[in-house]
Amino acid sequence: MTTATPSLDDLRRIIRRIEGRHGPRPAARPVEAVLGGEVVDTGQGALLVVRREYPLTHTHGRQPLAAALAAPLDLLSLVTRAEVPVTQRAGLLFLDTETTGLAGGTGTYAFLVGAALLEADRVVVTQYFMRDLDEEPALLAALSPLLERATGLVTFNGAGFDLPLLETRFVLARRRWPAGLPHLDLLRPARRVWTACLPDCRLATLEREVFGLARESDVPGALIPSLYFEFLRSRRAERLASVFAHNRDDLLSLVALMGWLGEALHGRMAAVQGGEMAGLGRLWEPVDLSRALACYRASLDAGLPDDAAHAVRLRLARWEKRQARWDAARALWEAAARHLAFDPRPWEELAKFHEHRQRDLVAARTVVEGALGRARASGAPAHVLHAFHHRLGRLARRLERRR
Repeated sequence: MTTATPSLDDLRRIIRRIEGRHGPRPAARPVEAVLGGEVVDTGQGALLVVRREYPLTHTHGRQPLAAALAAPLDLLSLVTRAEVPVTQRAGLLFLDTETTGLAGGTGTYAFLVGAALLEADRVVVTQYFMRDLDEEPALLAALSPLLERATGLVTFNGAGFDLPLLETRFVLARRRWPAGLPHLDLLRPARRVWTACLPDCRLATLEREVFGLARESDVPGALIPSLYFEFLRSRRAERLASVFAHNRDDLLSLVALMGWLGEALHGRMAAVQGGEMAGLGRLWEPVDLSRALACYRASLDAGLPDDAAHAVRLRLARWEKRQARWDAARALWEAAARHLAFDPRPWEELAKFHEHRQRDLVAARTVVEGALGRARASGAPAHVLHAFHHRLGRLARRLERRR
């Protein structure tokens, strides 16, 4: 038995019956009604602009926004290795983008650009949103005067992602990109301070662990592109509210992070954990060695987990050796040699210290014999055992010649 193919009239009746059963879907609310803000004509088209203000008394978790006003721009320029130092606080622009993809390239658009400015008594956050991809000329037109007035940029991984992407969009649109603008990328100092004591250095992690702020219902960054494409298909903006909140939180975290780093570099922090103090030592090391060493010593005094303390002792001992402070270096190597997990480095340094500095071959031999015992017990690699056997044999020959 064959089934007749439905005619066009039959299909229309089925569609009307389905629509009558469920009712027509209500029209999408305007984006500006859902997300706030206003649609602004830039002369190159219109786009949505959302503005929020936060008083400097506002705290992002435990961190007050006002601390950013006192951050030492000269030091931050040094520790972030800025090619051009930032010298003016007025006009300093905090920047964060949300994009259609995380890989970058000419096919990736920045559909939402958030910008924050420090004013006399507030932080002003302005977000520029493309309601469709053909609004990019309007977005770039809105950003151009903002960048022209800026005295510098502050980002988090902006050097690796945000700024190259924006520069690409500007170049493709035949617009001038301010390539010489001073730039503080706070990812670099954040990694130096927290890599050893936090699981990662994402902004959300720093918020939680350093500022004591847990984002509520935060949207993961990897989902943001799909939420934007969903909006382009449906024109329904409700789910984009979490994207705007994510972008605003990132900007406030940038302001808070600059304030935290400024206070820590100035030594004004009331409570810095031992691991953070060691990280500040790594941050100071290329800039001011004496301050770096003071941070390492303070971190050991404050108390560190065993592995972290071991790493700091070896780092500090290396600098004490370079400055010929042999007693301090020796004490650090001896403490490191007592570490539960065998590490050949402090044993090697102690053996060289006794042999070459103290001219005490018997003490050097005792150190090497102890190292070999620990090495065998820990299952050290063959090349480590060979190196200690070689040193022990050489010491034995020197001792024999002295008899």
